[in-house]
Amino acid sequence: MMNGHCSNWVTGMSSKSAALTDQAFILHSRPYRNTSLLLEVFSAQHGRLSLLAKGARTPKSPLYAVLQPFHSLFMSWGGRGELLVLYKAEALAVPQELSGEQLFNGFYLNELLVRLLHKHDAHPGLFQLYAETLQQLTRDTPHDVTLRYFEIQLLEELGYGLNLTLDVSTQQPVSVPQTYHYRVEQGPVPAVTTQTNLLTLSGGTLLALANRQLHDLQQRQEAKRLMRVVLDHHLGNKPLKTRELYQPVR
Repeated sequence: MMNGHCSNWVTGMSSKSAALTDQAFILHSRPYRNTSLLLEVFSAQHGRLSLLAKGARTPKSPLYAVLQPFHSLFMSWGGRGELLVLYKAEALAVPQELSGEQLFNGFYLNELLVRLLHKHDAHPGLFQLYAETLQQLTRDTPHDVTLRYFEIQLLEELGYGLNLTLDVSTQQPVSVPQTYHYRVEQGPVPAVTTQTNLLTLSGGTLLALANRQLHDLQQRQEAKRLMRVVLDHHLGNKPLKTRELYQPVR
């Protein structure tokens, strides 16, 4: 199916610069001039891209109803420089519709990808995970668990994988009943009561997160605190907008 799309679309681009084609999701869009959009796109084989969608805000444009977040799209683009031009886009499947808390969580995933992914770095495994996570958000699985697993794998894909199973002070495996402090750049160390400024969590939480088996409510709460500290470390001083918007709604 993908090859068929590619051959048809590329031959239709003879009057334009050579086109690239790929499956993609829109992570963010904003108005540009009177009728266009600036898009941040996550594609399967080309990574994160910035695309200019000319005239996409006019109702007569074939792109008008298509360029929506969380929709699996097949896109064609080209041009030179940092900002490329979107040629065509069409839906690959029935659009994934999110609402309420699902919608906030979807925008949270999108903002993480915009903030942490470098442009033009392909992450096909992460792309597949993102698509699967959007589907998970529409199911009965607790959303916080779904988000934790996505965050963990996102960091692994970017080379920031966490040590969740080895006590860095003793080089021994993490013990379930032991309480640990977590050092972001290193990993867990046995908790010392005088170090009240450090994140504290149980060995059981660390192992449950490592094994993707977060079931206990306390473990889920501890895992959320851990991942917030770790992500803030990599995001720097600029907070996530989706967190700021979500707190008043909750």
